[in-house]
Amino acid sequence: MSTHSVDHPLQPGDRVPNIMLDAISREGKITLDDFRGRSPLLIGLFRGLHCPFCRRYVAAMAQLNPALREKGIESLAVVNTPVERARLYFRYHPIPDLLAASDPARTSHRAFGLPIVEFTQNETVWPNKVGMDEVMTMRVDLPELPEPMDPPTAGDLLNQKDGYEIMEADQQVRIAGHMQLVGHFLLDREGVVRWSFTEVEDEGRNVCRALNPEELMSAASEVAH
Repeated sequence: MSTHSVDHPLQPGDRVPNIMLDAISREGKITLDDFRGRSPLLIGLFRGLHCPFCRRYVAAMAQLNPALREKGIESLAVVNTPVERARLYFRYHPIPDLLAASDPARTSHRAFGLPIVEFTQNETVWPNKVGMDEVMTMRVDLPELPEPMDPPTAGDLLNQKDGYEIMEADQQVRIAGHMQLVGHFLLDREGVVRWSFTEVEDEGRNVCRALNPEELMSAASEVAH
């Protein structure tokens, strides 16, 4: 497995390294080289399924998958959750035809330059540290929420709504006082980044936000040509 890492998110024009991960949606392994030379790829790199926002954004990827497939673009969702725990979750929350992979070691996140941010009381040096005073000013706006809310309050409400049970496998991939930042990357057939949306950008204003489907599909139309 590659241990390649970069200190900032990959940008359009950057070539991605190969990584090998355990497949969730089928047996065996998935590698990025499986797609190289064959088809463009949208890869979503998420936190574990204990993150209520990530659960929703994986489901959103599954909904976008048919439209991307029509353009010849494959999709791959990567979660930090250990593979057996992830398979159990998706057995009850199916993601039809969406490839998914498990990456509890965060190999893919490091390879794509997505950092782990440390929570502090009031010191923010984005994207390495963020003060809780800053976090509480952030707002997540989802249809399921009664109003835009700070991420911790919104997360608690969504977890309560979902009845998601935190198991030992979920605890294993949590990092006390820290959070893995996540994002989506659209790669062309040669494995070169052509578009991205990550939580790193805009000084944290993208944290726990969904991507804009119109922006993605516009970029997908360019990559498909």
